[in-house]
Amino acid sequence: MGSSFIPQGYQPHLSLYQTQRAISLIKRVFQDSLAHALHLERVSAPLFVEPGSGLNDNLNGVERPVSFDIPFAGADAEVVHSLAKWKRMALYRYEIEPGMGIYTDMNAIRRDESLDNLHSIYVDQWDWEKVITEESRTCYTLHECVRNIVGSICDTQLTVRGMYPQLCETPLLCRNVTFITAQELEYLYPDKTPKERENIFTEKHGTVFIQGIGGKMESGERHDGRAPDYDDWALNGDLLFWHPVLSCAMEISSMGIRVSPESLDRQLTLAGCDDRRSLPFHRMLLAGELPLTMGGGIGQSRLCMLLLGKAHIGEVQSSIWDEATHRAFEEAGITLL
Repeated sequence: MGSSFIPQGYQPHLSLYQTQRAISLIKRVFQDSLAHALHLERVSAPLFVEPGSGLNDNLNGVERPVSFDIPFAGADAEVVHSLAKWKRMALYRYEIEPGMGIYTDMNAIRRDESLDNLHSIYVDQWDWEKVITEESRTCYTLHECVRNIVGSICDTQLTVRGMYPQLCETPLLCRNVTFITAQELEYLYPDKTPKERENIFTEKHGTVFIQGIGGKMESGERHDGRAPDYDDWALNGDLLFWHPVLSCAMEISSMGIRVSPESLDRQLTLAGCDDRRSLPFHRMLLAGELPLTMGGGIGQSRLCMLLLGKAHIGEVQSSIWDEATHRAFEEAGITLL
């Protein structure tokens, strides 16, 4: 059944209807807490953008966006992979002041995504972005933001457990964040793959932020791919929690301080993406016309999985799975939406 599996002895804590109600509770509570902690206001965001705008996220550079034509507009469009660059342009248009920002519901289709317990072709997340100053483009700013997000997640878990006591069988998340760079992880476990390093370290520490993703490490390898035109590879990272149901590290958020004109110039060359310099978004950024920002995405379905102790992302979102996966979970009495 593809790469999905059913953990031995797994049974959902909540019924199908209780799960739907709990998802609604999580989304309401968490987004309000996040907005308060990071000083964000909600805005509307697009599902698709024009290909020539440079606003779509190229992810690792190999994923194919879902595209279509709009006959009455005489234009083509492609479904967003994420809103990383669109949000920065929105902050410019809205003339948001430093220290303040925006968040939105981001929905995407990633047609080339592998399908397993944690991955779906349908992506739903809270995308957020805020304006910062040149002086605050530091690790301290990044780490404080990570701690605020973790605090909101842990507070949300307590609220949900209060409404659904059966969830108290699942362990509380660790509020204390352990920060480590991708290079330091490679030093610790040189003979392991990046995913193996994440699992070993996150099982030990509970809540982990791995910093410095996108550039090459001393081994010549990358911990993970990251587009060169939104995160500063020295000031970004992934937020991971240990998920005991699947016995693995679960990435909940990818975030970071965004590229400055100088770091964009450097990273475009390192990534072999100099052709993007002519795109409207990139021209504005290189000219210093866009605000300095930081931001990220927080997986909605992933967070619901984590807080509700679910074994498969299909238990908390509606998507498409292969027939063998559907059959195996149905025979185990587990409903995939």
